[in-house]
Amino acid sequence: MARRAAPMSPEERREALIRATRPLLYEHGLRVTTRLIAEAAGVAEGTIFRVFASKDELVDATVARAFEVGDVLTRLEEIDIDLPLRERMVAMTTILQQRFLAIFRLMSAIGAVGPPAHVMEHPDVAAGMEAARKRQLALLEPDRDRLTMPPERVLHAWRVLTFAGSHAEIAEGDLLTPTEIVDIVLNGVVDTTESSRD
Repeated sequence: MARRAAPMSPEERREALIRATRPLLYEHGLRVTTRLIAEAAGVAEGTIFRVFASKDELVDATVARAFEVGDVLTRLEEIDIDLPLRERMVAMTTILQQRFLAIFRLMSAIGAVGPPAHVMEHPDVAAGMEAARKRQLALLEPDRDRLTMPPERVLHAWRVLTFAGSHAEIAEGDLLTPTEIVDIVLNGVVDTTESSRD
């Protein structure tokens, strides 16, 4: 006789519901129903209310999860620090741009112009973002002596350009590619070779 799967703990159930809710928010925004969420999660609708007080609480938890660093830090740590600086930065930019695009898409779907303040102040979110910043800084550090600004300032300029270049409204629908972003940060837009000065 086959054994029945062990029932999920409340925390496991919360995680499953958050995972099921996020793609539905992209599709339906705040119009998503608990019925749709329950169907996507493969549970009875009443199960939702055993771990969340309301749909709003589940949506809030899902939005908060989107701002957690998640696998971003893992992907940053996989970048080979021995790669040339430009290659390291293109890899960093690709990861950060993908994160920004996902967040911007979610904010647009739910009609928000930015993250709720309490989300950014959450200890897990703040700690994850700081860990990612430190890893990004470490990826610049080997080339400190080649930079015309401190790595911390380069990192700031890079993040600002990546944010703006990845935001459809700021970029007027013409997003910058990771290589464009990195080349602007590292080389600017003026050719300073001797041949260009004729």
